[in-house]
Amino acid sequence: MWNGFQTDDHESMIAETVKITGHGGNEINAYLARPGGNGPFPGMVLVHHLPGWDEFYRETARRFAHHGYLAISPNLYQAFGHGSPSDVAAKARAEGGVSDESVIGNAEAAADYLRSLPSSNGKVGIIGHCSGGRHAYLTACSTQKFDALVDCWGGRVVQAPQELTPQQPVSPVTLTKDLPCPIIGIFGNDDQNPSPDMVNQIEAELKKHGKKYEFHRYDGAGHGFWYYDRPAYRPEQAMDSWQKVFQFLGANLS
Repeated sequence: MWNGFQTDDHESMIAETVKITGHGGNEINAYLARPGGNGPFPGMVLVHHLPGWDEFYRETARRFAHHGYLAISPNLYQAFGHGSPSDVAAKARAEGGVSDESVIGNAEAAADYLRSLPSSNGKVGIIGHCSGGRHAYLTACSTQKFDALVDCWGGRVVQAPQELTPQQPVSPVTLTKDLPCPIIGIFGNDDQNPSPDMVNQIEAELKKHGKKYEFHRYDGAGHGFWYYDRPAYRPEQAMDSWQKVFQFLGANLS
């Protein structure tokens, strides 16, 4: 919970870049933040958005660690080389983007890494924003690795047939029947990708297949309203939804 600590608590964390064996046996970088102490702690895999493996994901990983989670964010764009986050993201977009297959493989590897840590409680959730929300939804539906899913305004979870590509061969919403874990969805009602109608379609599929879910839709918020470095930031809606995410994860990963 936000401000849930006591002023006489001892706090510590370790945050660093680690290497994990990802998709296809390739070694990739990942940013790991973990609380001090023996745990056991639940884990969170952070799937970065289209702007890349950027500072937002490092700060978000540290926020999760502060709240008692082992948090890891793998560099999904490492195959495109190294440089500033914006330069690498631009190169990834120019080359058609990262493949769904590689994202799933790298997210699975990140989950396995967290579970291998001696301070893990064995449970791991996954969170993604924007394109990362799509990838998180897709990954959770495609594996049995995750115990909770957080979809923050995942764009293109609902895709028309003409929008599919060799890199993105399936619309994630069509895999909803295979989702093995509960999901929380965070959406802005002014967003157009996903639009409120797309969110309705996702919710309908979750209901159809009897999945455990909760959706929170915010008036006055559009796409990316957690991004405090952009005009889209909406502090009231962001903090309310962060609180709901922590409540959801506490109920499903403790």
